[in-house]
Amino acid sequence: MKDDSESNKKKGLSRRGFIQSVAAGGAALGLDWTLGKQTEARTVQKNTICITVNGRPYELGIGNQAGEVAESQTLVQTLRDVLGLTGTKTCCDRGECGSCTVLLDGKAVLSCSTLTVACDGKEVLTIEGLKDPVTGALHPVQQAFVEHDAIQCGMCTPGLVMSATALLKANQSPTEYEVREGISGNLCRCTGYVKYVEAVQTAAKRIRGGGNG
Repeated sequence: MKDDSESNKKKGLSRRGFIQSVAAGGAALGLDWTLGKQTEARTVQKNTICITVNGRPYELGIGNQAGEVAESQTLVQTLRDVLGLTGTKTCCDRGECGSCTVLLDGKAVLSCSTLTVACDGKEVLTIEGLKDPVTGALHPVQQAFVEHDAIQCGMCTPGLVMSATALLKANQSPTEYEVREGISGNLCRCTGYVKYVEAVQTAAKRIRGGGNG
């Protein structure tokens, strides 16, 4: 009578091989469990976001209750409806007119097309935050818009001012063409853009000369 060990060898299965296969299977199960826990940990969503607006930090809850930010809420909705900063306008609400332009980490963005939850840890500057916080003096772009009467109904004005501010942060000596290109995403339905261009060029001169901004 043949012993069991010899029979198992013929079947391609030894005692050592059996133990190794069981150990490997256990390790694989352990690995899958670990990866599952890691994946679960990564998918746990934050319940708050931190955002700085006009130099002031805000911690906002994520949810659908009053004062909270829904995951689908846009930045312009948060600014106007949650924080009460109504200087930023919403006209087309689909990213075409530029009236909702604000600065996000120094760059001009359309706040009607930007989710608030995507702004976690970022800095937002709106039209309300342009003036000097100590003296209350207008930013050179704001002052130039007033002096050149570059204001009509006012709906597009905040977006134009913010786009011009972003332009002059990147380029303090823009040509007329560069000014027009810089504000080209902002639509004015009242008049032409001559006064806007003149105002931005005036602001550029003041900023080059050491003015605020």
